[in-house]
Order: sequence, then structure tokens, then C-alpha cells
Amino acid sequence: MSAPGEVPARARHHLLGLSPHGWLVAGLALLVAGLFAVSVALGYAPLDWPRALADLFAGRDSIPALVLVELRLPRAILAATVGFSLGLTGAAMQGLMRNPLADPGVVGVSGAAAFGAVVAFYFGLSAAFSLALPIGGLIGAAIATALLLALARRGTGTATLVLAGVAINSLTGALTALALNLAPSPYAALEVVFWLMGSLSDRSLVHVALSLPFMLSGWALVLATGRAMDALTLGEDTAASLGFSMPRVRLLVVGGTAAAVGASVAVSGAIGFVGLVVPHVMRPLVRHRPGRLLLVSGLAGAALTLGADIAVRLIPTRPELKLGVVTALIGAPFFFAMLRHLKVEGE
Repeated sequence: MSAPGEVPARARHHLLGLSPHGWLVAGLALLVAGLFAVSVALGYAPLDWPRALADLFAGRDSIPALVLVELRLPRAILAATVGFSLGLTGAAMQGLMRNPLADPGVVGVSGAAAFGAVVAFYFGLSAAFSLALPIGGLIGAAIATALLLALARRGTGTATLVLAGVAINSLTGALTALALNLAPSPYAALEVVFWLMGSLSDRSLVHVALSLPFMLSGWALVLATGRAMDALTLGEDTAASLGFSMPRVRLLVVGGTAAAVGASVAVSGAIGFVGLVVPHVMRPLVRHRPGRLLLVSGLAGAALTLGADIAVRLIPTRPELKLGVVTALIGAPFFFAMLRHLKVEGE
């Protein structure tokens, strides 16, 4: 209870026109903006910022302006958008399946997208057709999600869906290994292996232009399911009785996940655990409401990926650590800790 004359905490939040959820979204957005600025400012060589900005706005193709536009900005933009895609779709998949272990990687979507992109690499399509990588990733992700949907429509339980995802991951991993085994040269195989580790180095505005339309489309589809996600916590039958069409909700989530994750994997390679870790960290902050979890998980995913990419450049190793390696080093211990926590709760 508030002391006499003291304004209650909830009322203080609304005095500034923001609810606690609004403050959380605003704080995460500011964090992403700050990390974005650090990512753009960080590089292996000092950058003459005043000259770069002056040349950029004047339309002069000087070296500082080119470094800013062709190297620093694309890397920061992709780190933010890929992280947002992974965090958002991770929260959506967990809400749809009502399973805290679900994420685009665990259910096989990321692995299938990676295999689709590897096929584009293997057959030389990526060199002949600039859209081959994102389209390959999208097709791979769409096939995996279609398989999961076919199982879901038969009334399959969530544990079986997760196991089906593990099977998809194993199959796509085996097919990727087969492609490496049959690679025409060791250099081609090495290129695929490095790409699979996940990285945002040496990306350009072309990669941003190729992937961003698919990511934006995926975000719009997934974010449109916020109210349905809240209703799903009461069960599919109750959600349907409240007027939500479950086939449409599944289509929006799966289609949005395929578009966002497929495009993300196509330009960055496999970056795991972001979609699994971030929703778990954010869930208590939104009072376990799946609908509100979507946006905050996207923003937190963007912040985590930007932070990991900054760490990659600050760690003094040569060659540079791969981004997927860093996120796995963060996510794997968290995953084990979460499994231990769930086991304790079950006991």
C-alpha cells in the first residue's frame, strides 16, 4: 500500500503516458539504438567520422564514406535485424507450440534453411544468381515448417513436434555433410563450413536489400498473432471459441518464421540459441503473456546479437571468431540450466 500523499507506482508510470510494458519496450529500443551506434563506431581501423559523414551527405565517394556505408552500416543493420528475427520467431514458436523448448533451431527450421542455402552454394547458384542464397534459405525453412504443420494438423503433441524437429535437424545436417563430402574442391568445402558457423563480416548493403523485405514480411505476419497467442494459453479449443482461427494463426506464425529465419540464415549463416534464450529471459518481465513477449523478444534478440557481434570484434583473435560460435557459447550453458530447472519443477 502506498504511503499517504505518495503516488502509487502504477500511477507514476502512467503519468508519463507509458505502461510498465511500454517502459520495457522503450528501454529495449534505447539499448538496441545504443548498441547499434557502438557497432557502427567499432572497427579494425580508426574512422574519420566528421569526414565520413560530410562526404556521405555531400555524395563524395571517399574512403571514409565507403567504409561507413559499405562495411560498418550493413554489419550493424544485419546484426539488429537478424537478432530481431530470431528473438521474435523464437517467442512465436514457443507460444504456438506451448513448449518452452521450441525455437526455430530446435524445431529444425534453421537447419533446413542452412541446407537450402548450402544447396545454392554447392550448385554454384549463389554465384550465378544474387537471390539464390535467400531463396534457398526460404525454401529450406518452408519445407521444414510445412512438415511440422502437417504433423500439427494431425493432433500431434508438442513433444513429438520437438522430436520431429530434432529429426529434421539430423536429416538436414546429414545432407549438409553429404554436400561437404562431395564438394568439388577443398576450398569450396571450407567456404561452406565457415559460412555455416555464422558471421556478419564482409556483408554489404546488397545483403541488407536482399534479406530485409523477407524479414519485414515475416515480422508483420508474426506480430499480427499477438492476441491469438494470449488466447492460446487457454488451449486451442478455447482460443477457437473466442473467434481465433487456429489454421490461420498457424499459417501466420509458420509463414512468418519461414520468411524471417530463412532470410536471416541466408545472409548470416546459422546463429543458434538466440531464439531459445531471449524469450525465457524476457518472459517474467511481461508477466508470461505470449502476445506481449513477441515484440520485447525481438528487441532483446537484436540487442543480444549486436552485443555478441561487438564482442566478436573486441576479442583479440585472428581469424575473427564466428558469431554463431559466440552465441552457442552463451546459449548452450543457458539451455542446460533451463533443462535442470524444468526437471526440478517436474520433480
